[in-house]
Amino acid sequence: MRARASSPLPAQASPQDEGGQGREFAWTGADFSRVQALIYQRAGISLHDGKHAMVYSRLSRRLRETGHTSFNDYLGWLEGHDGPEWQEFVNALTTNLTAFFREQHHFEILASLLRMRAAGPWSIWCNAASTGEEPYSIVMTVQETLGASVPFKLAASDIDSRVLATASRGVYRLDSLKGLSQERLQRFFLRGKGANEGLVRVKPELRKPIDFLSVNLIRDDWPFREPFDVVFCRNVMIYFDAPTQRRVLERIHRVLKPGGMLFVGHAENFSDSRDLFALRGKTVYERL
Repeated sequence: MRARASSPLPAQASPQDEGGQGREFAWTGADFSRVQALIYQRAGISLHDGKHAMVYSRLSRRLRETGHTSFNDYLGWLEGHDGPEWQEFVNALTTNLTAFFREQHHFEILASLLRMRAAGPWSIWCNAASTGEEPYSIVMTVQETLGASVPFKLAASDIDSRVLATASRGVYRLDSLKGLSQERLQRFFLRGKGANEGLVRVKPELRKPIDFLSVNLIRDDWPFREPFDVVFCRNVMIYFDAPTQRRVLERIHRVLKPGGMLFVGHAENFSDSRDLFALRGKTVYERL
């Protein structure tokens, strides 16, 4: 999902036009264009024109849940209300691909930073918490490097309320933790028994430093009062167009301490914002 490239389907496209098969609901280029505009306004996401099938599939569930019989009716109803369905709309169209210790080199760099000021305190923001693997990986890195008693707080936020609830629960399938060593499994997780066989839960000491909260990166209502030492903003900016990226980077700059570090995704490059951040490593930037 990046910048819009090709022109949308004709406004009168029929339910059979995409994929050559009939659809449960009529789906037109005009419907898709409305979705593009609404998700951009609400979440800053620039929805690529090649995402017709994905959008139809995900939003069809919302039509069924809300009892609407067409996208035109659903979108019109959505535009006329400012209720909880907006959150469901955003949830449906956000992507949450994550894993424990994804992009391992970032956690090695984080450990090096932590050792430079071992006594703390440390304050970190993970603003794409998804289902929790990334924030828990950060806390594991802190505790492995400095111990569990160092003063440390982690703000873990996401725009998707469902994945944030999963993150807060901290319960995972054991087979999704295959990349973790036995030492980490034993130190940081509790194995389920009986009906919970095959599941694990993060230990209370891993969950304790984390404050899970909902934050929309494109809104200027971030709840933070104290600046952070480190911000993880990985694989988020790829969904924003250039002007939105710039606005979000300016806000991140304001909530980072001078010299604070920004970790971004492997496909993200902010060379156009050299006045804000300087590249200090592989997808790691320093706040100027």
